[in-house]
Amino acid sequence: MNVFERPAWRSRAVPVVLVVVAVVIMAMCTVGAEGPAARVIPVLIGGGAITAAVWAVRRWRADRTEYERRLTEWAATEAVLAERLRIARDLHDLVSHGLGLITVRVAATRFEPEPDQMRAALDDIEAASRETTAELRRMLTVLRDPAAPGPRAPVEGLEALPEIVRSARATGLRVDLTSGGLGEVTPGVQVAVCRTVREGLANAARHAGPADVGVRVRRDGPYVVVSVSDSGPVSGWRATPGAGHGLAGLRERVGSLGGTLTTERVDGGFHLVARIPDEPT
Repeated sequence: MNVFERPAWRSRAVPVVLVVVAVVIMAMCTVGAEGPAARVIPVLIGGGAITAAVWAVRRWRADRTEYERRLTEWAATEAVLAERLRIARDLHDLVSHGLGLITVRVAATRFEPEPDQMRAALDDIEAASRETTAELRRMLTVLRDPAAPGPRAPVEGLEALPEIVRSARATGLRVDLTSGGLGEVTPGVQVAVCRTVREGLANAARHAGPADVGVRVRRDGPYVVVSVSDSGPVSGWRATPGAGHGLAGLRERVGSLGGTLTTERVDGGFHLVARIPDEPT
């Protein structure tokens, strides 16, 4: 939904044009009349009509120019708002994922009392912190200096799925990834697939703990279908919910591509499915 209403086309010349038409019709009605008035009135009416017509044309052009200016400003404002929403969504994905991994990894150490496991957990936390900090610094640099080199947002392809799964396994999730037979997938859909898997695994880690999670990426005709299903919270796990914007942002991202996102509880677990249309040319 647009925040600002699209400018409407209006011109003050329209009423004048209607008056001119009415006057011309009146002048035509005097054709055939006799007397001095019959000779003078048509001339006056014709002169007034021509003057009004010239004014109406100039007014029409001025109103059209003003309308195009307002329309350009409106389009620029909408573009800025859309870019702000995109940046907010990307920052949310970045911060939520990075901090979510750290939070869940810290919580999972309660289930790993051995010193070696504790050191591995600290290594994972340090790596996640460094990666998140570096990505935040890169994005903030781009925001401060639009001419800075490098991509404006983290761009992921299907080749990133194994690394996403590896990061999730570091939190204690037992992830089974199945993908194949996808054929050619457009870049925008690849990003949406990765964001769907990332958000699904982050939700599972926060709400279910070190549980079993199945990730499936497949093609169903003109659709790429992504599903993330967990087995439900493990015994003794205390959920650490996020801000609640992740699924809303993911639904918006999938919807912008013409797809659908559905979520439901199945046998105590959480089931997330995204269907994204994709027909590469």
